Amino acid sequence: MLVKIHSRIFAMMLFRFLKDRRASVAPMFALAVLPVIGLTGAAVDYSRASSVRTAMQSALDATALAMAKLAPSLTSAQLQEKATAYFQATFNRPEAKNLTVTPTYSTSGGSQLIMKANAKMDTAFMKVMGYSSLDIGSTSTIKWGNERLRVALALDNTGSMASAGKMTALKTATKALLTQLKDSATTNGDVYVSIIPFARTVNVGTASINASWIDWDSWEAVNCGGGGSWSWGGWSGWGGWSGWGSGSSSCSHSSWSGCIADRGGSSGPTGQNYDQNITAPASDAASKFPAWEDDPYCPVAMKGLSYDWTAMNSLVDSMDPAGGTNQPIGLVWAWQSLVGGGPLTAPAKDSNYTYREVIILMSDGLNTIDRWYGTGTSVSTDVDKRMYDASNGGSGTCKNIKDAGITLYTIHVNTDGDPTSQILKNCASDVNKFYTVTSSSGIGTVFNQIGTNLAKLRIAK
Repeated sequence: MLVKIHSRIFAMMLFRFLKDRRASVAPMFALAVLPVIGLTGAAVDYSRASSVRTAMQSALDATALAMAKLAPSLTSAQLQEKATAYFQATFNRPEAKNLTVTPTYSTSGGSQLIMKANAKMDTAFMKVMGYSSLDIGSTSTIKWGNERLRVALALDNTGSMASAGKMTALKTATKALLTQLKDSATTNGDVYVSIIPFARTVNVGTASINASWIDWDSWEAVNCGGGGSWSWGGWSGWGGWSGWGSGSSSCSHSSWSGCIADRGGSSGPTGQNYDQNITAPASDAASKFPAWEDDPYCPVAMKGLSYDWTAMNSLVDSMDPAGGTNQPIGLVWAWQSLVGGGPLTAPAKDSNYTYREVIILMSDGLNTIDRWYGTGTSVSTDVDKRMYDASNGGSGTCKNIKDAGITLYTIHVNTDGDPTSQILKNCASDVNKFYTVTSSSGIGTVFNQIGTNLAKLRIAK
């Protein structure tokens, strides 16, 4: 009986409260509290959805990168199956329901992979506002086929590379870089690489022995009975040289090792710039590439642009450190390899693609010698000016390369505590493309950084 009385009293009080029209904040608060709770709950639900979407985007980017190499060789059904499996293995958010992954691969205007993911998430608070779930979606786009890469490696093969394990480290680092570049190519032709080992000279191989672009004067003077001695700018040639054109026109070139020296000019080393450019050889001897006498320090033969990764790895294995340092000749032949000329052929470019051209110049010391200058205190300065002449507005090979739109990385391997190589620093395209390493292991670290930058696929969206 007491319970019934209390129930009646409560009912009467509630009725009077609801009928009360006098000014009071209580009824207004009661009416306002529901949307406040709804909005607070919506913020919680949206925060959860945002967290799920962030995880979805990360997993989708990873899936797109993983599928990029496979997409060209898969059917649409196979791509769908592999992409879904990879995404689900990466994305672990059980609150995302009805999950779908949709990959789309196309080659119009360059290869492109678009990866989309969609899901629904049940709400916890927004149900009171009539929303039982939220849609979550994300997109990742990979573009790679519309840009192709050509990389020239100018690698120091001089005698000082034999110390501190530098040559061994260079071989390991170069082969790792080749693997990075190979793996970044979806199809043959996406990435080409040339390798230019250099010391005082470079080696173009002997297959071009009858080529018209070779100047044989100095080689014949030394190897075909030329007498006297040649002295120019402090250099005396092995076996002597009596001057231009002193060799015999009937001399056999069969013993030539493939060694090529710096190009010259009508006035010798002063005022000429054939060695700083890729001007095509003409009829005059100065514009041709001079065969050099049997230089005991001639490096292994260079290789022009190629995607024959096995052959390039074999070349790297055969590199042997010997001789003095002439960075300018390695640099200009790296440039030559990107455009073709002489013994090198640059594959034609497809107008449907854009091309990025890069030179990586690695050396462990100062320039010490070239075609004209022998050893001495002024040699480094004289040879450096062929690369970069600070006293003449930075003119030289480096400026010419950068003016041609080629990106130039330079690496100074400094294991002896020498001053930073200012010439290599000046030659780099910008301050972020010059590296100094103080141990042989640093070569691999830098090559990996450069390779990662060059080889990574770009997430466009």
